[in-house]
Amino acid sequence: MLKKGFKQMVAEANAAVECLSPGDANALLGRDDVVFLDVREPGEQHENGQIQGSVLAPRGLLEFQADPDSPHHNKGIDGSKKLVIYCATGGRSALAAKTLADMGFADVCHVAGGISAWKGAGQPVA
Repeated sequence: MLKKGFKQMVAEANAAVECLSPGDANALLGRDDVVFLDVREPGEQHENGQIQGSVLAPRGLLEFQADPDSPHHNKGIDGSKKLVIYCATGGRSALAAKTLADMGFADVCHVAGGISAWKGAGQPVA
């Protein structure tokens, strides 16, 4: 038996990081001090679209891509900016936001409900 299941982990992550509605996240689009970070897999992004200008960093390699000392560092993950993270439905993005906060990123949040809620709210998708 697990000590902690995914539901509890996601709930704890949601309690620890800022969670934005799709509308509040949309208000941040286009700002120079904000990076939208897509933690889905490339196939999901291809199939369901993406938030315009977002940086792709799949959840499975996030820690390696976020660390500037890693040979796999993704320069699009800029810790000097607010990171708005999203996934398909909000679970992976909550976990990713908490992970980045634990790593020392100062300003991270995630989109509640992920790109599904984003699209459902009529927000733009590329």
